[in-house]
Amino acid sequence: AAWLAKRAGSQQRTYGYGKATVLAALANALFLVLACGAIGWEAIRRFSAPQEVAAGIVIWTAAAGVVVNTATAMLFFSGRKGDINARGAFLHMAADAAVSAGVIVAGIAIAMTGWRLVDPIVSVVIVALILASTLGLLRESLDLAMDRAPDHIDVAKVRDLLLAQDGVTEVHDLHVWAMSTTQTALTVHIVRPDGASDAVTQNICRALHDQFGISHVTVQIERAAEDYCPSH
Repeated sequence: AAWLAKRAGSQQRTYGYGKATVLAALANALFLVLACGAIGWEAIRRFSAPQEVAAGIVIWTAAAGVVVNTATAMLFFSGRKGDINARGAFLHMAADAAVSAGVIVAGIAIAMTGWRLVDPIVSVVIVALILASTLGLLRESLDLAMDRAPDHIDVAKVRDLLLAQDGVTEVHDLHVWAMSTTQTALTVHIVRPDGASDAVTQNICRALHDQFGISHVTVQIERAAEDYCPSH
């Protein structure tokens, strides 16, 4: 998805492939939810029919899983706050590491006590932990897929900033959405009786970039409060 996002747009794909990162984050979240469902279902089944567990093999295999998945998760650690695709990959790897850690605990407990119910109990705890971290990612990725404004952007404050610009009397048809998990776009109609100028447009674009990180801005400046391009 990150590779696709760097590809240039085409005549038909004018926005490029940036949305692939949003879809990847959504797929990651859905996969984690499905994985939790599978683990939870198997755990419930094992409460009534505990399975024999080869504790030694389980412990050493899971230990290798902890090392590999933790190392992989750390590759995405620094970028997880500003990019939900990176956060999705981080959560996916961290979840795998957590599962492996839980398996080690279960393996040790079973080896020491022989109590097979440790296996499903630990599985249920792991599912709860993964779901707690995944549901937020699922909500945010669904929101971005539906072109909701990113969480870090307060649209009311964006409107206030636009109204504060020199000569602006009204703002309408303001839309803010994610082009990718790292790029935000904005379109807006601004009423300015004195008309447009390059300086005014440049100041608006600079202010939106500096204060909100919005890099793709389209501004239509009108002299009167009339909607020339009705939305409905």
